[in-house]
Amino acid sequence: MELAQVRLLVTDFAACYRFYADVLGLKPQSGATEGPYEKFSPHTGSAGIALQDRVMMAGVLDELGETATGHRSLVVLRVDDLDAYCAEIVSRGAALLHGPAPMTDRMRVAHLKDPEGNLVELQEWLLLRG
Repeated sequence: MELAQVRLLVTDFAACYRFYADVLGLKPQSGATEGPYEKFSPHTGSAGIALQDRVMMAGVLDELGETATGHRSLVVLRVDDLDAYCAEIVSRGAALLHGPAPMTDRMRVAHLKDPEGNLVELQEWLLLRG
């Protein structure tokens, strides 16, 4: 297992984008200033910080309400075999909220919460960036 990123679920994506890019000086991966997703890399190290629109994640988890007041952060862990890992952790008492399911053409994901309600995403990368 590898820590892929810590993802912050945000409401004002553009303001947060400017903060991480312009104020903190982290390097954006794609330049998606309006979202709904962007990963920022530090000058050293492999894991990064990512921003994702809160409403988008609420939709994935089928937790949409009248306002986006839900989750604020998401710990992302990459695993080699999502189905096998999910079966293993379910056998140890984990309760999956979503998945395993495709998230994009490049990855499959599953979501669960820790005992404090913090959101965890498990990722299996199908295609690596070239």
